[in-house]
Amino acid sequence: MGTRTQTVVFTDLSGYTASVGRQDRQGVRELVASHEQIVVPVLEKRGGRVVKNLGDSFMVLFDAATDGVRACVDLVESLGDGHRFTIRAGIATGDVELIDGDAFGEAVNLAARILGKAPGGAVWMGPATHLCMNQAEVPWEPVAVMDFKGIAQAVNVYRAVPENTCWLPLAVREAIRGGSLIRWERGDPPPPCPPGSRVLLERFGPGTASLREAMALLPVLEPGSVYLATRHIAPSDRADWEGRGLGLVIAAPAALEAAVVRERRTQTIVGSSDTIIFEQESGAVLDLVLAGVALPQVPISDVVAGYTYDLMSDGRWLSRSTDAVARIDVSVDGVQLIPLAAGVLVDGKAGRIGEEILLSDGARVTTDKVTIVYRDLAGDDGPYVGMLVADGPRRLPVGMGQSVEIGREPAAPGLALPDRPGQGNIRWCMGGRAAKAREGGFTLDRALAGRRHAALKVGLSGPELEGIHDRCPTYVVREAGIEVVTGAVPARLDDLFVMGTSVISIREPGT
Repeated sequence: MGTRTQTVVFTDLSGYTASVGRQDRQGVRELVASHEQIVVPVLEKRGGRVVKNLGDSFMVLFDAATDGVRACVDLVESLGDGHRFTIRAGIATGDVELIDGDAFGEAVNLAARILGKAPGGAVWMGPATHLCMNQAEVPWEPVAVMDFKGIAQAVNVYRAVPENTCWLPLAVREAIRGGSLIRWERGDPPPPCPPGSRVLLERFGPGTASLREAMALLPVLEPGSVYLATRHIAPSDRADWEGRGLGLVIAAPAALEAAVVRERRTQTIVGSSDTIIFEQESGAVLDLVLAGVALPQVPISDVVAGYTYDLMSDGRWLSRSTDAVARIDVSVDGVQLIPLAAGVLVDGKAGRIGEEILLSDGARVTTDKVTIVYRDLAGDDGPYVGMLVADGPRRLPVGMGQSVEIGREPAAPGLALPDRPGQGNIRWCMGGRAAKAREGGFTLDRALAGRRHAALKVGLSGPELEGIHDRCPTYVVREAGIEVVTGAVPARLDDLFVMGTSVISIREPGT
């Protein structure tokens, strides 16, 4: 009994439930036995002590963080490709209370939560484990900043990189697809680097004279265009490299080569299972497109002091999500983007996870599925500080003579605006007004967008848009800035209309 600082490891069979569903009882017994025979010796070899065995899952304690992480990497590497099952691991380090052969504490809870998010074949760890382990001994890279149920604060999550694994950064994947990746191996002559290319330096040792000489021979490039492929890198060399805005690919040469080959064969399919796509009707003359999120100025009516929206990889905006890749934070100091996962680019440069990046007009935010452009509206003295725009897949074709509504609950046919639930994205002002709004279920979407907000009509003289809500105004954004819509105004192609926290675009049909 007693409290000790320990590294807690949870492992389980990835896809266990699906595997059991295809097995008879004897098959299940053989699967569980095989799992134990494989896992326990590997973990115990590096000093792990099994606390719980639940058949498909183990809880194991280690005295040293490095031993815990390396044991999990050994386990993943020992299975290899084509094994009958895959294993994943979640790791956390902290004070653990040992009671009657069981373990309790914040580190136990966090390790279990991390395991629940990790994909098959992955070894994910919390910040204390990452800090305590020997970072030069364990290849690692950041995964994301995540919210976990029961954990008060957002958590920086990292992953150990097995020898047979390579996760290519988004910028490198885009360069492979576009044919603009220049690969330079140590010992080869300097390659030509056309404008717009990205350079991947391979087999150069971090911090070595050969790497410094290679960097001196490169033409003038944006720092975010240069990546170093390496498996092991000392913390001081990593800090120096990343501090200059340069990128890393953590991988063994064979794993890197396999990842590049796979990427060349990959065709990205944009979309998601819950994306709504309205089929284009015959005779449509334009499309109404839900094109982004509008960002109101703060403070708002002594109620909202600031707020955030979470960006999903497919371009959707939610109030809060544990699967978000980035977060937009709006305060009196401006609009900042915070990458929450690897693979978010800002103006072509990979943003560091957790870094606060102040957005300026025209900034481009790229995920693996969408590119979003920021437009600054703060100088227009209007109600909005800016907006983030990308042509989304959610659209409504409109034909000649049709009249359609736009709003949270529009009459059919209509384009529904997002009604994002939850108040976790709001920073409240002090005082009774804010307290009353919070108790009343206030959200930005409901407060600023009407159920029936605006109407678009297409006539012989062209399309016209009119705000139809008596309290929630509609705005149009053009080259001259943002202005409120009064009466019916002509709607031109590529016009942007702001309704509450949504941006609506007018597009040619099918574009």
